[in-house]
Amino acid sequence: MHSWPADYSGAWTLAQTVERSGVGLHSGARTRVRLGPASRDGYWLGRLQQPRAPLQRLSPDQVAETRLCTALRLDSGPLATVEHLLAALAGTGVTQAELWVDGEEIPLLDGSALGWVEAIAQAGLEHLGPRPAPWRLAAPITVQQGASFATALPASSLLIAAAVEYPQPAIGRQLLSLELTPPTFVREIAPARTFGFRDQVEQLRAAGLIQGGALDNALVCDGDQWMNPPLRFADEPVRHKLLDLLGDLALAGLPVAQVFAYRGSHGLHTALAAALSTASSASAASAP
Repeated sequence: MHSWPADYSGAWTLAQTVERSGVGLHSGARTRVRLGPASRDGYWLGRLQQPRAPLQRLSPDQVAETRLCTALRLDSGPLATVEHLLAALAGTGVTQAELWVDGEEIPLLDGSALGWVEAIAQAGLEHLGPRPAPWRLAAPITVQQGASFATALPASSLLIAAAVEYPQPAIGRQLLSLELTPPTFVREIAPARTFGFRDQVEQLRAAGLIQGGALDNALVCDGDQWMNPPLRFADEPVRHKLLDLLGDLALAGLPVAQVFAYRGSHGLHTALAAALSTASSASAASAP
């Protein structure tokens, strides 16, 4: 059993490099990612085909597309489906890392963050000391899209919650709230897999999406039942929403806040990440 940081108070990077490869959910193309230590705070992206090009720090203002995944527009080209990998890094307490990618989409692996957590455990973590004093919210921040909303409230630790509501009886209404720590993330959130709906599969494939989706890397809901049980948790869908939320927030850095997303989506999550990033920058600019 790997020993994870007890909380998010420390600065951590990877102790060595580790690689994973697999198919991308939407492209169906085989891609490769090498994770390694970083000397600077944040997540830095490079291309394996361009080892001498400068690395670019990931941030919410790079979000280009949020339909069924979070896709970024970077100086080196597009990069899709970053959320599960970023959730694994941020969730396990890794505050800085280099991500070297071959391809335009992060591999889906089994549809959860578990494969990335295992890769991070294989690389091991190096403690860099305490994190710089985290920025704290002075007032609530809320973003809304239609009937969906996400909000961040001032708090003394990271409390994260999500609620989903689907007409399909197999999912229905689900709510989960957690005080997040790296061990809790690994145990309660990381194994939750992405999910979709049987009646949307052909339409999405015709639109050029989910080309790499299969019954071994995504849960498929068919009304009142699942096509590929068993579930890892009775409420696996809402846990995966929390996974996606964490991965999207990681673009701005995990906040010290109470975060709640109702009927969340990548568009909503990344809008909250952008709002948090803007508020943090404004706070830093006004500091004496």
